[in-house]
Amino acid sequence: MRRQALQALSLSNPEEKVRAVRGIACLTEVDVAAALAPSGPIPGRPSRPQLVAPNQVKSRSTHTAEGRAALIHSLAHIEFNAINLALDIIWRFTAMPAQFYLDWLRVAHEEAYHFELLVNHLGTLGHSYGDFPAHDGLWEMAERTNTDLLARLALVPRTLEARGLDASPVVRNKLASAGDQEAAAIIDIILRDEIGHVAIGNHWYRYLCDMQALDPLKAYQELAEKYRAPRLRGPFNIDARRLAGFTEDELDHLTQHA
Repeated sequence: MRRQALQALSLSNPEEKVRAVRGIACLTEVDVAAALAPSGPIPGRPSRPQLVAPNQVKSRSTHTAEGRAALIHSLAHIEFNAINLALDIIWRFTAMPAQFYLDWLRVAHEEAYHFELLVNHLGTLGHSYGDFPAHDGLWEMAERTNTDLLARLALVPRTLEARGLDASPVVRNKLASAGDQEAAAIIDIILRDEIGHVAIGNHWYRYLCDMQALDPLKAYQELAEKYRAPRLRGPFNIDARRLAGFTEDELDHLTQHA
């Protein structure tokens, strides 16, 4: 399974990557000790979209077809990165329980599904993945934490991906108010699944904290500072974060320091 995840991560064609993810064997026995190495650059990605700094990604009105397409494209790019992130955590990190790898394979499958939903809808708006510039913030954090699993769990699923829980109601309302009910329904699916993905991150983050006798809240603060995590700002989707396994202490700290 872990070798197949690395092979899928290396693929640059999005359609081939999605097919490869679906083809990864869901084995109950996982070789958790094998030290793997990529044979080429990772992640594999297509030549488009053009990657730019976050402040160079234009904001467009969702009340135009072009603006809705740009928003859907940005969400598709996030999901494409999320596929790569799930594959990366499977092959890169060793010596975790087999369930850890099975959990992240489930995440990879669901992110691939989200990507397909968004790309298909983008097609109905006359565009394809790659038509708009995008930024690479999610993968940049993956690179910063590529030797530290605790940091990866703290700062990717529990920080950057959890921001998606906060953003989903706003994005959904924008699309619905613009009359794009199909896109709004896709956001509902993504939010439902992303709550589970963040919950997986929370579970395994706390597992490692318990193994290392660390206080989860204090350890998070130290990791966020060490790896230069973005400061989180409200509004926060507290109900979704609670469902995803954040504790009341963590939620209190989040709202008090935003």
